[in-house]
Amino acid sequence: MALRISPWIRWWPMAPMKACLGACLAFSLNMVFMPQVQAKETLVWLLRELPPLTIFEGAQRDQGVVDKTLALLIRNLPQYDHVIQRVNRARALQMLHEPGLRCDPTLLWSAERARFIVFSTPSVVTYSNGLIIRPADRQRFTPFMENGEVDLDAVLHSGKLKVGIVAERSYGPSIDRILRRSPADVLSPHYGNDAVTSLMQMEQRGRLQALIGYLIEAHYLARQRGMPADDFSFIPIKGVEKYQFNHVGCSDNADGQQAISRINPVLETLRQNTLAQFYASWLDHDSRDHYLEDAKTFFNDKAAAAVPAR
Repeated sequence: MALRISPWIRWWPMAPMKACLGACLAFSLNMVFMPQVQAKETLVWLLRELPPLTIFEGAQRDQGVVDKTLALLIRNLPQYDHVIQRVNRARALQMLHEPGLRCDPTLLWSAERARFIVFSTPSVVTYSNGLIIRPADRQRFTPFMENGEVDLDAVLHSGKLKVGIVAERSYGPSIDRILRRSPADVLSPHYGNDAVTSLMQMEQRGRLQALIGYLIEAHYLARQRGMPADDFSFIPIKGVEKYQFNHVGCSDNADGQQAISRINPVLETLRQNTLAQFYASWLDHDSRDHYLEDAKTFFNDKAAAAVPAR
């Protein structure tokens, strides 16, 4: 039986037909051998509410110091898919123990944390933690004060005063050392998501005589929760530096170490001026002027400016 060929095909010029077949073959081969686009690695940012560093609610939501810093980090790290997850401090530390790439942009360095977290170069510099008390209770701390500072170790070992803390929060090396050797029954740790507010309310009700924290955080939360900010005052703690250095901390694995190597150059640029301005905008006029003057020398010391030793 003879094969019948359509006149349309029979009379198609051979040169254009060969060109079409060649193009189709080349396209097919390109599709077969084309390199596959690599999916971006996911970087999970662990955030807890810590005003004025991070703010989750209200008119100033996402306008905290670290909120703005994180936005700039994300913009400068396009090689990652960024996911923000809100967790409390205890859960964040637990997740940094787990496999995967997770980072926390609001960490204080400690030797204990450095066992499972790789830390960035210092980023945001803040005023240090101190004792937050009610002015009406100030006389109860007078026996433990000298030169305007309170001896926290003596307060805790007196057994007379109850002090609130946020569970798993680091307050800096000096305070952490005091807390580790203090009697357990004088501390009231809180594990919740709104821990500082809860501790402030306990203080108002007389269940606590003090809590350890940042005055700027306490005043912000008081205003947000309808408590008089003047109900809370600050006493510096003996032996604690005026300022403390915050860091980004990532899971201590190959991915976390690579992420920190990419984060450090960004922070080293931002901290020269931008980050100090972010924090200063939350301070009162006098504190702002002093802070910005001191900020000029924060990173003059090579040791202070460097990545913490492992």
